[in-house]
Amino acid sequence: MKTRLFTACVLAAGVIGAEPLSAQHAQNPLVIDSMAGPDLFQFYCAPCHGRDGRGGGPVAAVLKTPPADLTKIAEKRAGTFPRADIIRFVSEGPALIPAHGTIDMPVWGPIFRSLDSSEARTRARIDNLVSYLESIQAK
Repeated sequence: MKTRLFTACVLAAGVIGAEPLSAQHAQNPLVIDSMAGPDLFQFYCAPCHGRDGRGGGPVAAVLKTPPADLTKIAEKRAGTFPRADIIRFVSEGPALIPAHGTIDMPVWGPIFRSLDSSEARTRARIDNLVSYLESIQAK
């Protein structure tokens, strides 16, 4: 399920114009050259969460669980953006309770590591992506 969802997200990224194929990583077209948070978000997250992060991306309609509105992370936590928690969530996924099953969202840490062997670039991608999420919080 996660592999199909990841593939759908990446394919949808091309549909919404995240970044031209010519600008992508030469060895792997699923890795973009840019390490900038907004670019990473548009390529990897916007297919589900939408360009504005509110959950209305082109893949959202086919998901069992609607994507979260990522602009309200801080609002749901008394106005504080939980940076370490979000880094952990993006890197490792949520702590799962076996009876509750799995989540639909890809866990980006292992995906980034499988697409690019550099641990430093993986950490930078996640940090820059989370910084971007922090920047789009509703005021």
